[in-house]
Amino acid sequence: MSDALTALATRGEVRRYRRGTVLIHEGDIGETIFIIISGRLRAYSVGDNEREITYGVYGPGEYLGEMSLDGGRRSASVITLEACTCAVITRRTLEAFIAEQPAFAFELLAKVIRRARAATLSARQMALNDVYGRLKQLLESLAPTPDGNGRRVLQERLTHQEIANRLGCSREMVSRLVKDLQRGGFVEALGAGGLAIARSLPAKW
Repeated sequence: MSDALTALATRGEVRRYRRGTVLIHEGDIGETIFIIISGRLRAYSVGDNEREITYGVYGPGEYLGEMSLDGGRRSASVITLEACTCAVITRRTLEAFIAEQPAFAFELLAKVIRRARAATLSARQMALNDVYGRLKQLLESLAPTPDGNGRRVLQERLTHQEIANRLGCSREMVSRLVKDLQRGGFVEALGAGGLAIARSLPAKW
């Protein structure tokens, strides 16, 4: 967490939330941001067919809710994945803080730009990659470096449904692809739902 964000967090109301608490509802009007002190939050949307898509998972030192500071509606819902502690900052508090520390406005703008770029990349991948291509990229992004055994262990333990939510596809499709990759010796299942890349994933499947 940057020094400026730490200073801003001290001006907010610290709240604790149980696992499974929805902090932000997509479509609502809101003028608060949530600075994450501990725990993890997931930003997502639900389609007309009740299928979810996950935009991202965020942890300590990050914040959510800045996209509605223009007075518009919330662009996604946010739910706690575990017990969380957040500093809740109102628009008025944020405006006063920026007046005192104008440089933070550029930090806030940079965050918005990075997330907009990530959303553009995600949309591009959804349009141009098949499900396997998106799965390959997700697995490789979550396992950047090998362990002592040469395996690349995923840094997050995800269920097949959670993977499907991130890829925008069905759980059945993910289960089939993961099983096929296991049979081919590319992916190894670990205890408690963990996964590891045993050898380089093929470009196509």
